[in-house]
Amino acid sequence: MPPRRTVSSGSPFEPRIGFSRAVRAGSHIAVAATAAIWPDDRVIDDAGAQARRIFEIIGHSLEELDAGLDDVVRTRVFLVDAADGPAVGRVHGEVFGGVRPASGFIVVSGFLDPRWRVEIEADAIVDD
Repeated sequence: MPPRRTVSSGSPFEPRIGFSRAVRAGSHIAVAATAAIWPDDRVIDDAGAQARRIFEIIGHSLEELDAGLDDVVRTRVFLVDAADGPAVGRVHGEVFGGVRPASGFIVVSGFLDPRWRVEIEADAIVDD
């Protein structure tokens, strides 16, 4: 089994729940469901702004594992309101328009923090 490298984003949920923001095993990187939390713990009540922040967090996690957003092969977008799909989709398209990973937009009943409107997961493949 290839060695594992992990990344923490500093989320208070990571140690409590027992997960890493991202894990790299060999050439595969899995980025956990990521919500839009700013360093001062605020959350902006705008799905598009939340998606932008999420992709910043995901991008930083990938960089720490020697990868980038161009290496993403799959995303999963979870929304609490289907009406937010177009706004989040626009941001997803801005970030991944040239990469075009496999993706799914899934509507869920809620998240751990009711301020979150969207959470996003990503998988990347990089050369070993």
